[in-house]
Amino acid sequence: MRKSTLAILGIVLFSFIISTYFYPKMPARMVTHWNSRGEPNGYMQRFWGMLTMPFVLAGLALLFLIIPIIDPLRANIEGFRGYYDGFILLFFIFMLSVQSQLILWNSGRRISPNVIAPIGSGILFFYVGILCENAKRNWFIGIRTPWTLSSKRVWKKTHRIGGRLFKIAGIITIAGVFFQRYALLFILVPVLSVAAYTTVYSYIEYRRESG
Repeated sequence: MRKSTLAILGIVLFSFIISTYFYPKMPARMVTHWNSRGEPNGYMQRFWGMLTMPFVLAGLALLFLIIPIIDPLRANIEGFRGYYDGFILLFFIFMLSVQSQLILWNSGRRISPNVIAPIGSGILFFYVGILCENAKRNWFIGIRTPWTLSSKRVWKKTHRIGGRLFKIAGIITIAGVFFQRYALLFILVPVLSVAAYTTVYSYIEYRRESG
């Protein structure tokens, strides 16, 4: 079994452990959601508040580990498997930090999600840029549009520029920690802009290739 797989399964197990350990210490009705200004606006019963994240992580672990097996172009995924595994590991660490923030908040230690989210999301976006620069054509990972999936050249060009833009988006997102009231905008605007741009870019490049 790959070391990255063991690490991911270890994070899932640790998520269940900390949920079980802190469960008796949590209020019966927990804060589980915050608005864009970092103010609580959503609640769950303790059972779901503590166990939703571990079960979500378990399901995602299964999904992420199956993808390289079921992809018809799985041989291509093996060519950048290390970068893919690195992304999964970073993503799970980020989700574990979200769970920790939720537990700390409900324990009386008010760490705002508008601190955790920009930093964690920014690091993930930056790494997505690295992943894009190394991703080979496949059906599940990367900037998958009808045009990148139809042309190796369009895939390569789109992912080259997309990788750079995701890195920039990551840096902008991290800067949102200094503007916490607008943290959500610092997360959404850059990544949605990159997604829109690369979609249009891949279409234009495909038309050039076809025309």
